[in-house]
Amino acid sequence: MDDLSSLSMLDLFRVEAENQTAVLNSGLLELERDPGAAQQLEALMRAAHSLKGAARIVNLDVAVRLAHAMEDCFVAAQNGKIQLGQKEIDVLFRGVDLLLYISKLSEAELAVWETEHATEINDFLESLTRVMTASLVIEFSTAAPSSESVQALPEKNELSDRVLRLTAENLNRLLGLAGESLVGTRWLHPFADSMLRLKRQQGELAKALDGLRESLTGYHLSERTSEQLSDVFGRVTEWRVALADRLADLEMYDRRSANLSHRLYLEVLKCRMRPFGDAVGRYPRMVRDLARSLGKEVHLEIVGENTQVDRDILEQLEAPLAHLLRNAVDHGCEMPAGRQQVGKSSVGTMRLEARHSAGMLLIIIADDGAGIDPEQVRRAIVQKNLTTREVAEKLSETELYDFLFLPGFTLKEKVTEISGRGVGLDVVLNMVKNVRGTIRVNSQPGKGTRFQLQLPITLSVIRTLLVEVAGEPYAIPLAQITRTLKLPLDKIESLEGRHHFLFGEQHVGLLAAHQVLDCGDHKPSGDHLPVVVLGDRATRYGLIVDNFLGERELVVQSLDPRLGKVKDISAAALMEDGSPVLIVDVEDLVRSIDKLVSGGQLNKVNRNAITTTAKKRKRILAVDDSLTVRELERKLLTSRGYIAEVAVDGMDGWNAVRTGNYDLVITDVDMPRLDGIELVTLIKKDAHLSSLPVMIVSYKDREEDRLRGLEAGADYYLTKGSFHDETLLQAVVDLIGEPES
Repeated sequence: MDDLSSLSMLDLFRVEAENQTAVLNSGLLELERDPGAAQQLEALMRAAHSLKGAARIVNLDVAVRLAHAMEDCFVAAQNGKIQLGQKEIDVLFRGVDLLLYISKLSEAELAVWETEHATEINDFLESLTRVMTASLVIEFSTAAPSSESVQALPEKNELSDRVLRLTAENLNRLLGLAGESLVGTRWLHPFADSMLRLKRQQGELAKALDGLRESLTGYHLSERTSEQLSDVFGRVTEWRVALADRLADLEMYDRRSANLSHRLYLEVLKCRMRPFGDAVGRYPRMVRDLARSLGKEVHLEIVGENTQVDRDILEQLEAPLAHLLRNAVDHGCEMPAGRQQVGKSSVGTMRLEARHSAGMLLIIIADDGAGIDPEQVRRAIVQKNLTTREVAEKLSETELYDFLFLPGFTLKEKVTEISGRGVGLDVVLNMVKNVRGTIRVNSQPGKGTRFQLQLPITLSVIRTLLVEVAGEPYAIPLAQITRTLKLPLDKIESLEGRHHFLFGEQHVGLLAAHQVLDCGDHKPSGDHLPVVVLGDRATRYGLIVDNFLGERELVVQSLDPRLGKVKDISAAALMEDGSPVLIVDVEDLVRSIDKLVSGGQLNKVNRNAITTTAKKRKRILAVDDSLTVRELERKLLTSRGYIAEVAVDGMDGWNAVRTGNYDLVITDVDMPRLDGIELVTLIKKDAHLSSLPVMIVSYKDREEDRLRGLEAGADYYLTKGSFHDETLLQAVVDLIGEPES
């Protein structure tokens, strides 16, 4: 582990050049949008001056000449002697590129490069001279600017924080140890629970002794016996007090230890995190240059530059984001004249945004261009023989946009250097899948297109669903699960010798996890099968497990490399009690299922071995976009004895209602994609679902809101303002009765 003193002077110059050229790029882009920005000119002048001083220290004469000429240009602009328009800024951008390129050369490469590119360097200096003399105000001067115009180059030792270099391997080991410490402290909680049981048992013993004392009242006991009994009673009381004290100490230590381990883990985790802005600083310049080459004007806004992202994810994001931005400039943004004809500004606007949401990283790339024409996509699908015209006509917009991510698929008729080969979105999708994320596309013709990437904030911690298979727990990444459901036996159908069930409008193959993971035969019980739906729309399967064990956030532990690639398993983790759990590699699992299916080795679901329970427990679907509310409702209903499932928004709820068999739906009103009123309306208009009771639970407590919900067909309207445990449960009982019937 070394500090900056271990870097050579040339290495320090490279760091300086990277930082200062980033300032020059962003400053020139801002100056292009606001030519009179004096603050930007000051920042640009200082960046060029700092680069000149740093280059002089390491004897890079060519970099000194370039930076000095640019500095003179900025000083002249500051003094009002020249105006920096678009053409002048183009010339200055060339200088920025030259300086950045020079900084990356070794000492041996630099001499050769300077000789080979002497003409290019002189052309740039002459172009800058013409910029300086174009106004006939001043002549290009090679003299250093006056001392009043600049301030001294900051010393390298003015760094406010000491910077250390740490290898990724060491950091990963440190993070692994912090994760083990975090998991280790969780063992104390069940231990404290066992101590509580011991305390209760002591209390029961004390009660028994008190009963014995009372039963002996009136009997004549010897003095020795009385003393022995008194001693026993006294000791039991003393032990109870001592145990209570030690238990209080243990609980306090448990809280402090858990808090300390959690803080330690978060601090180590922060070392893996980098600001989103570290990876996207070059994109505004890239978008600007690409747009100029196409005769367009496009401005890129970056939002959330300080959003923290795992460094591994940030590195993998570079190429996909570049593809999406290039596509947006080339495909989405129109020519200036065309934009003005439809009432838009001649300058197109793109937004690259990063933020944290519900424990995930959301990255949004949006433009205000022409949007995607669904009919054009539909025609392209048919022309490329990807499906029949009849099927294509029935595809929704979401299903149509899925085709954009296929390898080789493009809407461009001509192949250019920028696009047309159909590989960009394929790269994006592969990256998103590799980090267990998802991607969605929304587009409005004439208004623009929006790509939303939902990724884990870090690869070292993963949110999973724990399932039980053959008595062992397995963790499945939540981001790769399409749905979980309790499948009624009467919904299982047979087609060509294989079992399947209807999921939406798609027939999904059904198989037991026992066979795929090779861990014995599946022996289900009950009249519902716990099923995890995996895969994408093209290859989707329902995996039968023994039980759902709940959601867990796990610290990922890599498997020993000597094991090689373990089939269907990606990593491992430790549970709260220290027991290990395997994390499923979903993509590998789907490939294993494909092999079983294609090889005709897939076993049928043994429905005859399933015993029907005497009483049927009632199932309730809770639909709410708030994780807190969903979990509160689920726990309340489960504690009362109902089977409770959840959906994250109205559309997810609508899909669940159509594929599940529920006795009641509880829904919020304000949700994305499909709100609660629309969900109620769809349910009540459906011939098969119209009798399904629906309860609305909303913060809106106005009379008009209540009437609006009831008019849509809701059977009950409960406001969250008056939300109490018993209020909700009593309303459920009023609508569908007790949990079992």
